[in-house]
Amino acid sequence: MAAKKKTEAKEWMYEIISYPHVTEKATMGSEHNQITFRVPKSATKPRIKEAVETLFDVKVKGVNTLIQKGKNKRFRGIAGRQSDFKKAVVTLEDGQVIDTGTGI
Repeated sequence: MAAKKKTEAKEWMYEIISYPHVTEKATMGSEHNQITFRVPKSATKPRIKEAVETLFDVKVKGVNTLIQKGKNKRFRGIAGRQSDFKKAVVTLEDGQVIDTGTGI
C-alpha cells in the first residue's frame, strides 16, 4: 500500500483559517462534528476544505459558508455599522476532532 503524502502547510492556508468563531450556536454544532471558522470573503469551499485538512490533519466531510451581515449600532449617539464577514461551517468525518482551545 502506498503511504499518503503529507501536504505541507502554506501561508495562504493560515490566512484563510484565521480563528474559530465561538458562539453558543457554533458550540452546539460540535455535537454534530461541526466547527465554525471566520474566513475572508474571497475564500472558496475547496480552499477552506484543503486548508482545514492540512492544518489540523483531519478528514472533512463538507463545508457550508455564509455571509453574516453587519449590524447597525450606535456608540455615544453616533450611528455606525459593523462589517459583514464570512463564516465557514466545517463538518468533519466521524471520529475526527479539532481542539479549538489550542492554536495552530
